[in-house]
Amino acid sequence: MFGTLLPLPDTTRPTTQGLALALSGGGARGIAHLGVLAALDELQLPIGHIAGVSSGAIAGAFYAAGFAPREILRLFMGVSITRLTRMAFSRYGLLNLGAVQQLFAQHLGADCTFGDLKTPLTLVATDLTEGISVYFSNGPLIPPLLASSAVPVLYRPVEYQGRQLVDGGLLNNLPVDALLGRHMPVVAVNCIPTNRAARVTSFRSLVERTLNLVIGANSTLSKLQCDLLLEPEQLRAYRPLDYRRGQELFDIGYRHTVARAAELTALVAK
Repeated sequence: MFGTLLPLPDTTRPTTQGLALALSGGGARGIAHLGVLAALDELQLPIGHIAGVSSGAIAGAFYAAGFAPREILRLFMGVSITRLTRMAFSRYGLLNLGAVQQLFAQHLGADCTFGDLKTPLTLVATDLTEGISVYFSNGPLIPPLLASSAVPVLYRPVEYQGRQLVDGGLLNNLPVDALLGRHMPVVAVNCIPTNRAARVTSFRSLVERTLNLVIGANSTLSKLQCDLLLEPEQLRAYRPLDYRRGQELFDIGYRHTVARAAELTALVAK
């Protein structure tokens, strides 16, 4: 099986020198990852490995496939969110993943594998039955990518390799552990910082606040294990479905990374 229970380093290809990036989930706020990646490119800081969950998995996969960050932003800003959130009303979820799968296949290639990528990538999903995180870094790309971003209840679980898989952020929203032992400095990018000024005023805000707290709690250890944490505070003001504010989110990630350029450069030099 290509999925593993422990994030073991991939020994099938040589280790690339550079930064190892852990990209969190966070809905629309994950667009900030593209700004981070754009800034790293402009600073000419190499990326040796990426690990991602949910929206971080999507940003990481497209970047690893060779898409420029601003190109990815234009691509997703041009996609109809209504089309991607088509109702399904199945026993396991409200939304249909079919349109999302078509989008991935159209741009990444239906038969794309991890081995086809220009940057090594690890995707993290959650096995609903066993209650564990599962890591993918070999084999077909699209099934694990769909699984890693399949938000429970909203989307039906992805049946793959005998498992029922959903969003990796459910148990591990900041997958630093997938990058440990690779002899590269680990930079964690968390795009859902806790908003301590948030007020619960509706059912929607109650759901969002609950998920934010639960997911934030499972990221605590990851923040301690990384060499550098990028966590733009401005993202606290944004909601998971603020996709129309994509350019703002991109700019926040970009500016925050540029402001940390000296620390990032020092990591690479070390």
